Amino acid sequence: MVYVLTSAAVLLLLATCLPWLRLTHWTVRIFDFPRLQIATLAGCLLLVALIDLAAAGDGGWQLPVILVALGVCIAQGMLMYPYTRFARRQMLDVEELDPARRLTLLNANVLMTNRNSGALIDMVRRRQPDLLVTLESDAWWQAELDRAFGDDYPHRVAVPLDNLYGMHLYSRRPLIRPRVRWLIQDDIPSILTQVELESGERVTLFVLHPRPPSPTESEESLWRDAELLLVAQEIAAEHCHCLLVGDLNDVAWSRTTRLFSNVSGLLDPRRGRGAFATFHAHWPMLRWPLDHLFASREFRLAEIERMGDIGSDHFPLFVSLVYAPQDKAQQPRPTANAEEIEEAQRTVAEAQAQAQAQDVPKGTPAAG
Repeated sequence: MVYVLTSAAVLLLLATCLPWLRLTHWTVRIFDFPRLQIATLAGCLLLVALIDLAAAGDGGWQLPVILVALGVCIAQGMLMYPYTRFARRQMLDVEELDPARRLTLLNANVLMTNRNSGALIDMVRRRQPDLLVTLESDAWWQAELDRAFGDDYPHRVAVPLDNLYGMHLYSRRPLIRPRVRWLIQDDIPSILTQVELESGERVTLFVLHPRPPSPTESEESLWRDAELLLVAQEIAAEHCHCLLVGDLNDVAWSRTTRLFSNVSGLLDPRRGRGAFATFHAHWPMLRWPLDHLFASREFRLAEIERMGDIGSDHFPLFVSLVYAPQDKAQQPRPTANAEEIEEAQRTVAEAQAQAQAQDVPKGTPAAG
Protein backbone atom coordinates (compact mmCIF):
# COMPACT_ATOMS: atom_id res chain seq x y z
CA MET A 1 0.00 0.00 0.00
CA VAL A 2 2.88 2.35 0.77
CA TYR A 3 4.24 1.99 -2.75
CA VAL A 4 0.81 2.42 -4.32
CA LEU A 5 0.09 5.65 -2.45
CA THR A 6 3.57 7.02 -3.03
CA SER A 7 3.31 6.24 -6.75
CA ALA A 8 -0.11 7.92 -6.83
CA ALA A 9 1.37 11.05 -5.26
CA VAL A 10 4.13 11.16 -7.89
CA LEU A 11 1.66 10.71 -10.74
CA LEU A 12 -0.63 13.44 -9.44
CA LEU A 13 2.33 15.77 -9.07
CA LEU A 14 3.39 15.08 -12.67
CA ALA A 15 -0.16 15.60 -13.93
CA THR A 16 -0.20 18.97 -12.15
CA CYS A 17 3.22 20.16 -13.31
CA LEU A 18 3.19 18.97 -16.93
CA PRO A 19 0.81 21.69 -18.21
CA TRP A 20 3.26 24.35 -17.00
CA LEU A 21 5.62 23.23 -19.74
CA ARG A 22 5.33 25.19 -22.98
CA LEU A 23 4.87 21.99 -24.97
CA THR A 24 2.01 21.54 -27.44
CA HIS A 25 1.87 17.75 -27.68
CA TRP A 26 -1.50 16.33 -26.71
CA THR A 27 0.04 14.08 -24.06
CA VAL A 28 0.99 17.25 -22.18
CA ARG A 29 -1.95 19.50 -23.01
CA ILE A 30 -4.48 16.83 -22.04
CA PHE A 31 -3.71 17.55 -18.38
CA ASP A 32 -5.13 21.07 -18.74
CA PHE A 33 -8.58 19.52 -18.71
CA PRO A 34 -9.16 17.28 -15.65
CA ARG A 35 -7.99 19.71 -12.94
CA LEU A 36 -11.02 19.13 -10.75
CA GLN A 37 -10.60 15.38 -11.09
CA ILE A 38 -6.89 15.58 -10.24
CA ALA A 39 -7.63 17.78 -7.22
CA THR A 40 -10.32 15.32 -6.06
CA LEU A 41 -7.93 12.38 -6.30
CA ALA A 42 -5.28 14.37 -4.44
CA GLY A 43 -7.82 15.18 -1.73
CA CYS A 44 -8.65 11.49 -1.31
CA LEU A 45 -4.95 10.65 -1.16
CA LEU A 46 -4.41 13.35 1.45
CA LEU A 47 -7.22 11.95 3.60
CA VAL A 48 -5.86 8.39 3.42
CA ALA A 49 -2.34 9.53 4.33
CA LEU A 50 -3.62 11.61 7.27
CA ILE A 51 -5.64 8.67 8.61
CA ASP A 52 -2.63 6.36 8.30
CA LEU A 53 -0.40 8.94 9.99
CA ALA A 54 -2.82 9.25 12.90
CA ALA A 55 -2.97 5.48 13.27
CA ALA A 56 0.83 5.01 13.05
CA GLY A 57 1.64 7.83 15.41
CA ASP A 58 4.89 8.71 13.67
CA GLY A 59 5.72 10.38 10.37
CA GLY A 60 7.30 8.11 7.80
CA TRP A 61 6.19 7.83 4.20
CA GLN A 62 3.01 9.70 5.04
CA LEU A 63 4.60 13.15 5.42
CA PRO A 64 5.98 13.46 1.86
CA VAL A 65 2.71 12.10 0.46
CA ILE A 66 0.72 14.59 2.55
CA LEU A 67 2.85 17.49 1.36
CA VAL A 68 2.57 16.46 -2.30
CA ALA A 69 -1.19 15.86 -2.11
CA LEU A 70 -1.73 19.16 -0.32
CA GLY A 71 0.41 21.00 -2.88
CA VAL A 72 -1.54 19.44 -5.76
CA CYS A 73 -4.85 20.47 -4.19
CA ILE A 74 -3.64 24.05 -3.71
CA ALA A 75 -2.15 24.36 -7.19
CA GLN A 76 -5.24 22.98 -8.92
CA GLY A 77 -7.56 24.94 -6.68
CA MET A 78 -5.84 28.24 -7.47
CA LEU A 79 -6.41 27.70 -11.20
CA MET A 80 -10.05 26.74 -10.78
CA TYR A 81 -10.93 29.29 -8.10
CA PRO A 82 -11.81 32.12 -10.57
CA TYR A 83 -14.53 29.83 -11.97
CA THR A 84 -16.33 29.44 -8.67
CA ARG A 85 -19.02 31.56 -7.03
CA PHE A 86 -16.49 32.73 -4.44
CA ALA A 87 -14.38 34.68 -6.95
CA ARG A 88 -14.92 38.19 -8.28
CA ARG A 89 -17.14 38.39 -11.33
CA GLN A 90 -15.33 39.53 -14.45
CA MET A 91 -18.50 40.40 -16.37
CA LEU A 92 -21.03 42.38 -14.37
CA ASP A 93 -24.74 41.65 -14.15
CA VAL A 94 -27.07 43.83 -16.14
CA GLU A 95 -28.54 46.73 -14.19
CA GLU A 96 -31.37 47.60 -16.57
CA LEU A 97 -32.79 45.04 -18.99
CA ASP A 98 -33.33 46.98 -22.23
CA PRO A 99 -35.23 44.62 -24.60
CA ALA A 100 -34.05 46.54 -27.67
CA ARG A 101 -30.43 45.93 -26.68
CA ARG A 102 -30.82 42.38 -25.43
CA LEU A 103 -29.28 39.47 -27.35
CA THR A 104 -29.86 35.82 -26.45
CA LEU A 105 -27.77 32.99 -27.82
CA LEU A 106 -27.85 29.20 -27.68
CA ASN A 107 -24.62 27.37 -28.53
CA ALA A 108 -24.96 23.63 -29.19
CA ASN A 109 -22.39 21.09 -30.28
CA VAL A 110 -24.91 18.59 -31.62
CA LEU A 111 -22.51 15.64 -32.20
CA MET A 112 -22.59 14.89 -35.90
CA THR A 113 -23.72 11.27 -35.48
CA ASN A 114 -26.52 12.24 -33.08
CA ARG A 115 -29.90 12.00 -34.82
CA ASN A 116 -32.06 13.26 -31.95
CA SER A 117 -32.81 16.61 -33.59
CA GLY A 118 -36.15 16.87 -31.79
CA ALA A 119 -34.49 17.53 -28.42
CA LEU A 120 -32.61 20.57 -29.73
CA ILE A 121 -35.59 21.83 -31.73
CA ASP A 122 -37.82 21.64 -28.64
CA MET A 123 -35.17 23.48 -26.62
CA VAL A 124 -34.94 26.26 -29.19
CA ARG A 125 -38.71 26.64 -29.34
CA ARG A 126 -38.86 26.81 -25.56
CA ARG A 127 -36.07 29.35 -25.03
CA GLN A 128 -36.52 31.31 -28.28
CA PRO A 129 -32.89 32.53 -28.60
CA ASP A 130 -32.10 35.34 -31.02
CA LEU A 131 -29.10 33.35 -32.26
CA LEU A 132 -28.64 29.60 -32.55
CA VAL A 133 -25.12 28.29 -33.17
CA THR A 134 -24.74 24.60 -34.00
CA LEU A 135 -21.41 22.81 -34.26
CA GLU A 136 -20.62 19.41 -35.82
CA SER A 137 -23.81 19.95 -37.88
CA ASP A 138 -23.80 18.28 -41.28
CA ALA A 139 -26.27 18.34 -44.19
CA TRP A 140 -28.72 16.07 -42.28
CA TRP A 141 -28.80 18.49 -39.36
CA GLN A 142 -29.21 21.44 -41.72
CA ALA A 143 -32.23 19.82 -43.36
CA GLU A 144 -33.80 19.02 -39.98
CA LEU A 145 -33.31 22.55 -38.60
CA ASP A 146 -34.34 24.29 -41.82
CA ARG A 147 -37.56 22.30 -41.89
CA ALA A 148 -38.30 22.90 -38.20
CA PHE A 149 -37.66 26.63 -38.06
CA GLY A 150 -39.00 27.77 -41.41
CA ASP A 151 -39.24 31.56 -41.33
CA ASP A 152 -38.61 31.81 -37.57
CA TYR A 153 -34.89 32.22 -38.24
CA PRO A 154 -34.71 33.95 -41.63
CA HIS A 155 -31.03 34.91 -41.44
CA ARG A 156 -28.64 31.97 -41.76
CA VAL A 157 -25.06 30.94 -42.40
CA ALA A 158 -24.57 27.27 -43.29
CA VAL A 159 -21.37 25.24 -43.46
CA PRO A 160 -22.57 21.61 -43.64
CA LEU A 161 -19.49 19.39 -43.40
CA ASP A 162 -19.10 15.71 -42.56
CA ASN A 163 -15.66 16.09 -40.93
CA LEU A 164 -17.00 16.99 -37.44
CA TYR A 165 -16.38 20.71 -38.10
CA GLY A 166 -19.58 21.76 -39.82
CA MET A 167 -21.33 24.77 -38.30
CA HIS A 168 -24.57 26.69 -38.71
CA LEU A 169 -25.82 30.05 -37.51
CA TYR A 170 -29.56 30.72 -37.34
CA SER A 171 -30.62 34.25 -36.44
CA ARG A 172 -33.82 36.18 -35.80
CA ARG A 173 -31.80 39.38 -36.05
CA PRO A 174 -30.39 40.62 -39.39
CA LEU A 175 -26.86 39.48 -40.19
CA ILE A 176 -24.65 42.07 -41.87
CA ARG A 177 -21.93 40.87 -44.27
CA PRO A 178 -21.73 37.27 -42.95
CA ARG A 179 -18.60 35.43 -44.00
CA VAL A 180 -17.25 31.91 -43.68
CA ARG A 181 -13.51 31.97 -43.05
CA TRP A 182 -10.81 29.29 -42.95
CA LEU A 183 -8.35 30.87 -40.55
CA ILE A 184 -5.47 28.44 -40.00
CA GLN A 185 -6.35 25.09 -41.56
CA ASP A 186 -8.35 24.86 -44.77
CA ASP A 187 -10.73 22.20 -43.42
CA ILE A 188 -11.70 24.09 -40.25
CA PRO A 189 -14.30 26.84 -40.85
CA SER A 190 -15.31 29.80 -38.73
CA ILE A 191 -18.02 32.43 -39.07
CA LEU A 192 -17.69 36.20 -38.85
CA THR A 193 -20.71 38.49 -39.08
CA GLN A 194 -22.28 41.59 -37.66
CA VAL A 195 -25.63 41.25 -35.88
CA GLU A 196 -28.13 44.08 -35.87
CA LEU A 197 -29.92 44.52 -32.56
CA GLU A 198 -33.53 45.66 -32.26
CA SER A 199 -32.14 49.09 -31.34
CA GLY A 200 -30.46 49.30 -34.75
CA GLU A 201 -26.97 49.05 -33.25
CA ARG A 202 -24.58 46.46 -34.63
CA VAL A 203 -22.22 44.10 -32.84
CA THR A 204 -19.71 41.60 -34.24
CA LEU A 205 -20.02 37.85 -33.76
CA PHE A 206 -17.23 35.27 -34.13
CA VAL A 207 -18.07 31.54 -34.20
CA LEU A 208 -15.16 29.12 -33.73
CA HIS A 209 -14.62 25.39 -33.42
CA PRO A 210 -10.86 24.76 -33.61
CA ARG A 211 -9.27 21.32 -33.87
CA PRO A 212 -8.43 19.83 -30.44
CA PRO A 213 -5.19 18.21 -29.32
CA SER A 214 -5.96 14.50 -29.18
CA PRO A 215 -4.64 11.22 -30.59
CA THR A 216 -7.51 11.12 -33.11
CA GLU A 217 -7.55 14.77 -34.21
CA SER A 218 -4.16 16.42 -33.82
CA GLU A 219 -0.98 15.47 -32.02
CA GLU A 220 -0.44 19.11 -31.06
CA SER A 221 -2.53 21.94 -29.66
CA LEU A 222 -0.82 24.34 -32.08
CA TRP A 223 -3.80 24.50 -34.48
CA ARG A 224 -6.29 25.25 -31.75
CA ASP A 225 -4.05 27.74 -29.98
CA ALA A 226 -3.20 29.60 -33.17
CA GLU A 227 -6.82 29.93 -34.29
CA LEU A 228 -7.85 31.36 -30.93
CA LEU A 229 -4.91 33.74 -30.76
CA LEU A 230 -5.28 34.89 -34.37
CA VAL A 231 -8.85 35.97 -33.63
CA ALA A 232 -7.69 37.53 -30.37
CA GLN A 233 -5.20 39.66 -32.30
CA GLU A 234 -7.90 40.67 -34.78
CA ILE A 235 -10.27 41.72 -32.00
CA ALA A 236 -7.55 43.71 -30.25
CA ALA A 237 -6.59 45.49 -33.48
CA GLU A 238 -10.17 46.34 -34.48
CA HIS A 239 -11.38 47.33 -30.98
CA CYS A 240 -14.73 45.85 -31.99
CA HIS A 241 -17.81 45.49 -29.85
CA CYS A 242 -18.07 41.76 -30.16
CA LEU A 243 -19.02 38.30 -28.97
CA LEU A 244 -17.11 35.08 -29.53
CA VAL A 245 -18.86 31.76 -29.14
CA GLY A 246 -18.18 28.12 -29.87
CA ASP A 247 -16.71 24.83 -28.78
CA LEU A 248 -13.12 26.00 -28.30
CA ASN A 249 -11.87 22.52 -27.39
CA ASP A 250 -10.11 24.09 -24.44
CA VAL A 251 -11.01 24.63 -20.81
CA ALA A 252 -11.62 28.01 -19.22
CA TRP A 253 -8.61 27.73 -16.88
CA SER A 254 -5.95 26.74 -19.44
CA ARG A 255 -3.06 29.01 -20.28
CA THR A 256 -4.24 29.31 -23.89
CA THR A 257 -7.74 30.47 -22.94
CA ARG A 258 -6.38 32.95 -20.41
CA LEU A 259 -3.91 34.18 -23.05
CA PHE A 260 -6.78 34.55 -25.52
CA SER A 261 -8.73 36.66 -23.02
CA ASN A 262 -5.74 38.89 -22.25
CA VAL A 263 -4.79 39.47 -25.89
CA SER A 264 -8.36 40.05 -27.09
CA GLY A 265 -9.55 41.97 -24.05
CA LEU A 266 -12.76 39.93 -23.94
CA LEU A 267 -14.54 39.03 -20.71
CA ASP A 268 -15.55 35.56 -19.54
CA PRO A 269 -19.01 35.43 -17.91
CA ARG A 270 -18.04 32.19 -16.16
CA ARG A 271 -15.54 33.93 -13.91
CA GLY A 272 -17.16 34.36 -10.51
CA ARG A 273 -20.23 32.33 -11.46
CA GLY A 274 -19.11 28.73 -11.99
CA ALA A 275 -17.54 26.42 -14.52
CA PHE A 276 -20.76 25.48 -16.39
CA ALA A 277 -19.07 22.31 -17.62
CA THR A 278 -20.61 21.32 -20.96
CA PHE A 279 -18.60 18.17 -21.80
CA HIS A 280 -18.92 15.18 -21.36
CA ALA A 281 -22.72 15.08 -21.09
CA HIS A 282 -22.81 11.33 -20.32
CA TRP A 283 -19.75 11.01 -18.07
CA PRO A 284 -20.34 13.13 -14.93
CA MET A 285 -16.98 12.20 -13.43
CA LEU A 286 -15.14 13.44 -16.54
CA ARG A 287 -16.72 16.80 -17.22
CA TRP A 288 -15.22 20.19 -17.99
CA PRO A 289 -16.11 23.49 -19.76
CA LEU A 290 -15.38 23.22 -23.48
CA ASP A 291 -18.14 25.46 -24.87
CA HIS A 292 -17.54 29.15 -24.33
CA LEU A 293 -18.85 32.64 -24.80
CA PHE A 294 -16.64 35.70 -24.47
CA ALA A 295 -17.81 39.29 -24.80
CA SER A 296 -16.26 42.74 -24.96
CA ARG A 297 -16.75 45.25 -22.14
CA GLU A 298 -19.78 46.76 -23.87
CA PHE A 299 -21.91 43.80 -22.75
CA ARG A 300 -23.41 42.86 -19.42
CA LEU A 301 -24.78 39.48 -18.43
CA ALA A 302 -28.48 38.84 -17.88
CA GLU A 303 -28.37 35.02 -17.74
CA ILE A 304 -26.09 32.05 -18.34
CA GLU A 305 -27.32 28.47 -18.13
CA ARG A 306 -26.06 25.04 -19.06
CA MET A 307 -28.99 23.38 -20.76
CA GLY A 308 -30.15 19.77 -20.69
CA ASP A 309 -29.31 16.65 -22.66
CA ILE A 310 -29.96 16.70 -26.42
CA GLY A 311 -28.35 13.34 -27.20
CA SER A 312 -24.95 14.90 -27.84
CA ASP A 313 -21.78 14.50 -25.81
CA HIS A 314 -22.06 18.26 -25.11
CA PHE A 315 -24.69 20.19 -23.19
CA PRO A 316 -25.85 23.37 -24.97
CA LEU A 317 -24.99 26.70 -23.37
CA PHE A 318 -27.59 29.50 -23.21
CA VAL A 319 -26.47 33.09 -22.63
CA SER A 320 -28.47 36.30 -22.45
CA LEU A 321 -26.59 39.61 -22.73
CA VAL A 322 -27.44 43.29 -22.86
CA TYR A 323 -25.44 45.72 -24.97
CA ALA A 324 -24.52 48.65 -22.71
CA PRO A 325 -21.55 50.54 -24.24
CA GLN A 326 -22.15 53.54 -21.99
CA ASP A 327 -21.15 51.43 -18.97
CA LYS A 328 -18.06 49.71 -20.36
CA ALA A 329 -15.67 51.69 -18.13
CA GLN A 330 -17.11 49.85 -15.11
CA GLN A 331 -15.65 46.58 -16.38
CA PRO A 332 -11.83 46.45 -16.44
CA ARG A 333 -10.41 45.17 -19.72
CA PRO A 334 -8.05 42.16 -19.53
CA THR A 335 -4.65 43.14 -20.89
CA ALA A 336 -1.67 41.23 -22.25
CA ASN A 337 1.91 42.03 -21.36
CA ALA A 338 4.73 42.17 -23.89
CA GLU A 339 5.66 38.51 -23.32
CA GLU A 340 2.10 37.34 -23.93
CA ILE A 341 1.76 39.43 -27.09
CA GLU A 342 5.02 37.97 -28.39
CA GLU A 343 3.90 34.42 -27.53
CA ALA A 344 0.63 34.93 -29.41
CA GLN A 345 2.45 36.27 -32.47
CA ARG A 346 4.93 33.40 -32.42
CA THR A 347 2.19 30.76 -32.09
CA VAL A 348 0.16 32.18 -34.98
CA ALA A 349 3.22 32.52 -37.22
CA GLU A 350 4.31 28.93 -36.54
CA ALA A 351 0.86 27.52 -37.30
CA GLN A 352 0.49 29.56 -40.48
CA ALA A 353 3.88 28.37 -41.71
CA GLN A 354 3.00 24.73 -41.02
CA ALA A 355 -0.45 25.07 -42.63
CA GLN A 356 1.06 26.64 -45.72
CA ALA A 357 3.43 23.69 -46.03
CA GLN A 358 0.46 21.30 -45.99
CA ASP A 359 -2.05 20.98 -48.78
CA VAL A 360 -5.31 20.36 -46.93
CA PRO A 361 -8.39 20.31 -49.20
CA LYS A 362 -10.75 23.17 -48.48
CA GLY A 363 -14.36 22.57 -47.48
CA THR A 364 -17.23 23.98 -49.48
CA PRO A 365 -19.29 26.48 -47.46
CA ALA A 366 -22.82 27.56 -48.15
CA ALA A 367 -23.81 30.93 -46.70
CA GLY A 368 -27.11 32.72 -46.71
